[in-house]
Formats: sequence, C-alpha cells, structure tokens
Amino acid sequence: MKLEDCRYVVIEGPIGAGKTSLARRMAVHLSGQTLLEKPEENPFLDRFYGDMPRHALQTQLFFLFQRINQLQGLTQMDMFASTIVSDFFLDKDPLFARLTLSDSEYDLYKKIFHQLQTRQRPPDLVIYLQASVPTLMGRVKRRGSPFEKNISEDYLRQVADSYARFFHQYEDAPLMIINSENLNLVDNPGNFRLLLERVNAMRSRREYFDQGV
Repeated sequence: MKLEDCRYVVIEGPIGAGKTSLARRMAVHLSGQTLLEKPEENPFLDRFYGDMPRHALQTQLFFLFQRINQLQGLTQMDMFASTIVSDFFLDKDPLFARLTLSDSEYDLYKKIFHQLQTRQRPPDLVIYLQASVPTLMGRVKRRGSPFEKNISEDYLRQVADSYARFFHQYEDAPLMIINSENLNLVDNPGNFRLLLERVNAMRSRREYFDQGV
C-alpha cells in the first residue's frame, strides 16, 4: 500500500468519530479534493432527531438522493482529476435505514436504493474510525451542532454497533480500522504521521491501528 497512489480514499465511522475532520486533513496531505456529506442541507434532520419514527423515511431518502448525486462523478476512473477523500460511501447507507425505519418503510427504501444504486468504483482505501460511545457522545456535544442536540446515547450506541457489524464483514476494499479513543489524528502531527506510516506499511487488506499496539 502506498497512500500517495490512492485515488479514492474513504473515511468512515459513526457520528462523532471524526471522519470529516480527518478527511479534510488527509485531502490536504494528498493535495486532493474532499467529497463530504452535507447534513446541514437535509431539511428533515432536526425533526428526525426529535421524533425518529415520524421523520425517518424522509430523512433517509433525502440523504440517499444527495449521496447518489454526489457520487455520480466518481463512476469512471478517468473522471478523477485528483485524489478524492470522502467522509462517506454509499455502501453504509442501508445501515442507518435499518436502524430507524419500520419493516414496510425499509422494504420501500430498499426498492428505491436498488433502483438508484449504480455500479460504483470501490475505494482504494477505507479508514474506519472507532471510539467508545461516551467518547462519541462527548465529541458530539462539544461541537454543538444544532441538528445533533437531541441525539441520544442509546441511538449512538446502536449506530456504533451497526458500524462494527458492517465492517466486520466488509471485504470490498483495503480496510484500516483505527481505535481513535486516545488519538488526535487531525491536530496532533505525531498521531497523523503514525497513521500515514501504518497505512503505507499495510501488507493485508484488513489491518488495525491502536495507539497502544
């Protein structure tokens, strides 16, 4: 693995994991461009966190259409003008849908998802950020986003558990799993340098990075 040869890098993880900040930092390092989620554009999100059963379907479908539109330019290799670093990929979209939708809503969502889903080029590298639920919750509260003020610890735990199950089975791209509990990969140059070293030293398609390892 040579990080500089990667043209499409995805940073993923549950809410509060730090994926957007790391995606920006990584894009600067690679002289690339970011492809970022835009939750602030979802008009249903604030209502969703206040009443999930009532607003889950609208919220999920808005994100699905938004992500499909953002990814349309990445379907062919020659469309990459430079390295792309993204803080999401479409594969995880059903993860949130399964958590929040009723069975009938989920069946409808799956039909729409499969109709819209186009063949996407897999990432050259996926970095999956993990942290404990209390740590995630603390980060969410500190950043003080208005539409996240009603996120519950129980919901965050469900999200984190769903991510863990998803990536336990993920095999479509090289995967670096990072325990970010005690790492500051954005503001600590030493931690970021360690991450780069670990990525460049990857010898298998699934490896782990923990500060204590």
